[in-house]
Parts: sequence; C-alpha cells; structure tokens
Amino acid sequence: MFTPTGAFSGFSISDLAAAKEFYGETLGLAVTENDMGFLELHLDSGATVLAYVKDDHEPASFTILNFEVDDVDSAVDDLNSRGVKTDIYPGMGDSRGVVKGNGPDIAWFRDPAGNVLSVLSTT
Repeated sequence: MFTPTGAFSGFSISDLAAAKEFYGETLGLAVTENDMGFLELHLDSGATVLAYVKDDHEPASFTILNFEVDDVDSAVDDLNSRGVKTDIYPGMGDSRGVVKGNGPDIAWFRDPAGNVLSVLSTT
C-alpha cells in the first residue's frame, strides 16, 4: 500500500559552490551538504529541498521553487539590494518585475544555474 510518511522536492544545479553561496549567503537560507554531496535547503516551514549537481544541467523552463512571503514588494526590494535581479521577464509587472492583480502578487528571479524561482504572496 502506498502510504508515504513525507515528501520532498529536488532540482538540478550546475555548480555546487555557487548554489551554496546563493541559497545560503544571498538568500539567507540554512544550507547543508549531505553525505551524497547534495545541498539541502532547510526552510522555516520545516521542509527540506534538495539541490544536486547534474553534469548536463539545463535550467528549468518553469518555476521550480516558490517562496511565500508576507509582502512581495519588500521581498523584491531586499532581493534587489542583495544583487538578485527580479525583472527577468521584460514587459511583465513593474520596473522590478512585480506582477499584481492577476492572481497572487509575484516576482521571479533565477539562481546561478538559471533555474526560475519566485517570491509570492498568497494573502
């Protein structure tokens, strides 16, 4: 019988050190490296997400990880101050890439491997 006791997600990256610095230092997440050489991103919710190096990594063409925040504008200002570019889709949203009024407020950005991430507010 299929009775999972939990679940987690994972995605590929091209450079372990660059990802560790981005997720740990730039974004400020708790990041550890496990015995298999994968990064474990530890979120405040208690969830853990794996990031693993793949030699032939190609960035995902969709959002791989959404970070829920209370205020997208504040989160985007903070990300921009840390050097993270959030206007990755020209013509979408305001000058910082924040889209409002068509679902949750949201802005997208990329990790060093080119994967698409977002900050969004569901309130």
